[in-house]
Amino acid sequence: MIRIFRHYISTAYLWLLFAEALVFYSAMYIGAAVRFLYTASWYSQSELASAAIVFAMVMTGSCSALGLYRKTLDKEEYNILQRISVSFAVAVFILAFTYYIIPELMLARSVLISAILFSFAGLLLTRYLFYRFVNLENLKRRVLVIGCGERAGELSVVNSSYVYKGFEIVGYITLEDEPVAVPHAIALNDKIRLSDIVEAANVDEIVIAVDDRRKKLPVEELLDIKMSGVQIMDLQTFYEREQRLVFLAALSPSWLMFSDGFVNNGMRPIVKRSFDIIASLLLLAVSWWLMLLTALAIYIESGFGAPVFYRQKRVGYRDSPFDVIKFRSMRVDAEKNGAQWASQSDDRVTKVGKFIRKYRIDELPQLLNVLKGDMSFVGPRPERPEFVKGFEETIPYYKERHRVKPGITGWAQLCYPYGASEFDTRQKLQYDLYYVKNYSLFLDLTIMLSTVEVILWGKGAR
Repeated sequence: MIRIFRHYISTAYLWLLFAEALVFYSAMYIGAAVRFLYTASWYSQSELASAAIVFAMVMTGSCSALGLYRKTLDKEEYNILQRISVSFAVAVFILAFTYYIIPELMLARSVLISAILFSFAGLLLTRYLFYRFVNLENLKRRVLVIGCGERAGELSVVNSSYVYKGFEIVGYITLEDEPVAVPHAIALNDKIRLSDIVEAANVDEIVIAVDDRRKKLPVEELLDIKMSGVQIMDLQTFYEREQRLVFLAALSPSWLMFSDGFVNNGMRPIVKRSFDIIASLLLLAVSWWLMLLTALAIYIESGFGAPVFYRQKRVGYRDSPFDVIKFRSMRVDAEKNGAQWASQSDDRVTKVGKFIRKYRIDELPQLLNVLKGDMSFVGPRPERPEFVKGFEETIPYYKERHRVKPGITGWAQLCYPYGASEFDTRQKLQYDLYYVKNYSLFLDLTIMLSTVEVILWGKGAR
């Protein structure tokens, strides 16, 4: 793992991205060579290089947007052929638009088709080699866990569903009088020393995962092991790195105070506000026709007397209320009995509403909230005051998500499906706190790119 602007990136998938970008770049040259049967082509080296760079950037960006470099891609979401096919379709659309704007970058259609075919074959081969070798046991980080209680036991499933598993737990160390909730816990004594276990198991990292922080740790041995090159981290840092969240069960005021991040000063607000305005204006410029068609569809379905837009009170930056604007996706009398969660098969949702919710079209009017300054393009999902009041009383640190402006899209929306209960809200809060802690322009751009996957797959829509 490496950190880029405090956001954790998998080095394995980063190398995969570079390898496939090279495949895409080379595919344009191979396509040109095949098209002209290895004779002198019509194009100069500079023209081929420019076309190859644009082709590689578009193809890599499209694959990234469809989640093909996402470490947390699990077995249920894998669908590798489907994801590759959709990413290629998106890339072809973007390339066609690019060539229309800048025709000088366009090579012969036969060259482009050849490059796409070679890219597809090269991508499949690269993926086959990647998934065959990256999960070899000797390439995984070997993790030793100090603790054998419930929190230690939960670590065994942290990456169990992922296609790529970056670490392997080699053992658990039990402390004095600690309840055991894991199999084969090892107790330290005069004959069994921690340093011996680390050496015998070839441990790369040690994670401190005790349920009771008052338990006495073998501090001197841990210090010696640390100085010998083995990384030692607390449970919170481990979860932040592996799952990109702030683990709520282990969160404490002291960790919030002394951890890095949670910075919202200097040029950050100015940069973020500038980014919001530019991104919103660009999206409005390309989606105005879709918004017009959506308004017309709502009128036709509900009658010309029914409202197209839906305004609702939400809680924003530093608990300040504002009215969010969305396309109306429910019946006009949807909340005659008061505020309530949207369910999976909610009969209040109209036919048009079901479609625009699935593809997030109902969110587009929120661009006006962004331009006004009530919202940001990226941030935690704004919630209703009726729900927020209850959450702040029952969920610790819920108030901290309001340290940044709410957003149209966000880290929690990408990483967790639609929440319709207090349990879901707790889970999503962990991702919201990660964003509040580590937000940057780089993370915002990453989230915006990944939102394409959410829209095309209809993830979490209700």
